[in-house]
Order: sequence, then structure tokens, then C-alpha cells
Amino acid sequence: MRALLVVNPAATTTSARTRDVLIHALASEMKLDAVTTEYRGHARDLARRAADAGDVDLVVALGGDGTVNEVVNGLLHRGPDPDRLPRLAVVPGGSTNVFARALGLPNDAVEATGAILDALRERRSRTIGLGLAAGTPGTEDEAVPARWFTFCAGLGFDAGVIGRVEQQRERGKRSTHALYLRQVVRQLLVDPHRRHGTITLERPGRDPVEDLVLSIICNTSPWTYLGSKPVYASPEASFDKALDVLGLNRLSGPAVARYGTQLLTSSPERGPRGRHAVSLHDQTDFTLHSKVPLPFQMDGDHLGLRTSVTFTGVRRALGVIV
Repeated sequence: MRALLVVNPAATTTSARTRDVLIHALASEMKLDAVTTEYRGHARDLARRAADAGDVDLVVALGGDGTVNEVVNGLLHRGPDPDRLPRLAVVPGGSTNVFARALGLPNDAVEATGAILDALRERRSRTIGLGLAAGTPGTEDEAVPARWFTFCAGLGFDAGVIGRVEQQRERGKRSTHALYLRQVVRQLLVDPHRRHGTITLERPGRDPVEDLVLSIICNTSPWTYLGSKPVYASPEASFDKALDVLGLNRLSGPAVARYGTQLLTSSPERGPRGRHAVSLHDQTDFTLHSKVPLPFQMDGDHLGLRTSVTFTGVRRALGVIV
């Protein structure tokens, strides 16, 4: 077996020594090429070349969710073909590692490497669905290229929070859960659309859902983690289905307290609910339009402002080692 290991040297929870140990363990079981990323988008470029080479069986991403997202977009740059493309394995090295943990992998890099090697020996893998987001034809976002996401996307309030977190990290702040909570409060104080939403969700053959303040698109569940605690925005979301949507059309102080509490106490059986909440399950095609440009995020990566994004849930998009 020939494999490519894509290593993010800035991975927050792995040291250089740990990375060397992981590389040695993987190289003992396969013909391994290990490459360290040098710039934003490098992981995508490496995975794209591996997908086109035709002789790479496995691409291993060592890093956080951003590294995984780049690798996935590189592998699928010509579209999904799980029978032809290299399979994906993930060694978690970020601060949260939602995708790896949602697959059931340990959150420790060494333990996850052991689990991946066991899966390879036992020939265990699965084919998962992914989400695809693109600028909507006929709008000012039409030229925005399509991009795959593994576990979530968001337009509006939650993307604004992520943008604030990224700004703080650029100033040297550590990515902690306390940092995220502080930015939630700050976004709540300044968001001009939190009481009167600007987002409309449109689906073929269905009435539109209007005046949303927040829209979270989930490809799996949990949506994220607070330390060791999973958070379920859309408990029914699954890698085996299309996409789920949680929308809120009001974010007053009491509504934030209510839905925040519901998220913190959510479970695989019960997520946020109430008269201001909209939950949609297993959606294949839909579009989010906003009257004003709003922050947009995918897999926890802030991508700027958008007014219209079209989403597609693609079943059986990529093979992964689990």
C-alpha cells in the first residue's frame, strides 16, 4: 500500500516528537511519503496531486478540521468517486477535531494512529456523505467556487462568532472554549440582525422558510464539542444521509439563554426546539439567501461574507478508514 501523510506543523495538540513517532508507526506498515504543509491551501494541493496520480491508495491527514477540509477538497477536486479515489484517514491534531471524533476515532493522536492501523489490517472502511456549497447562479456570489465540507457549515450568527475567534487567534490568543464563549457574547451584543433575520431558505417544491437569524448546516452529529462534551445541533444528522439544517429566527437575550441551554444539554435524542427554531432533516438541495451580506463558515473556517449559498448533500462521496 502506498500512502501520503499530510502533516500540518501548526497542529495545536501534537509536538514534533509525537509527529515523528506517528510517521515511524505508519511507515512500518506501508510505503509512506510524509509531506509537511508550508502554506494555506498546501494540503489541498497535495491531496489533489495524490488523487490524480492514480497510484496512491491512502491519504492520511495529520492536523485539525481545517487540514482535513483542505485534504477532502483536494481529493474531490474532480468530483466524488469513492471506488477510484484514495481513501482518507485522519489523525487528530487540532483543538477540537470534530470530524475525526464524529467518525468514532480517539481524540489522542497516538491512539487514533493505532486505531487506523488496526482498521487497515482488518480492512475496515466506510463510505460517507459530504456537503457541497457553492455560490448561487444568477447572484453576486455566482463566481464563488464550490467547496466540500465534512461536518458543518453556517451562514449568519455562528459564522460571525468563528470570524471573531479567528481574529483573536491571529492576535496570539489560544483557541480555547472560553475564547469561543466570549466571542458568542460579543457577537450577540453587536449583531444588528439578531432580532429580525435576513436569511431565507428555499427548497424545490416547498414553501420558503423566511427571516432566519442563524442557519447551521450539519452533515453529521455531534455538531461540535466543548472539551469532552458533544453538542448536538441536529441530532439526526448522519454521514449516511444528506444534510440537516437548524435555523433560528430570533436571538433575543431570553432566546439565546434558552437555546444555549438546550445546546449544552443536547443529546443524540434531543436537540434545540421551540417556536423560534426550524429543524430540517436529510435535505439534498437547498439555497440560503440573505438580504444583506453575512458571515459564512465551513468546517469551522471563516470564509468571508455571502448573500447566497446553494447546498447539496452528496451521499457516498468518499471512502474513509475507521
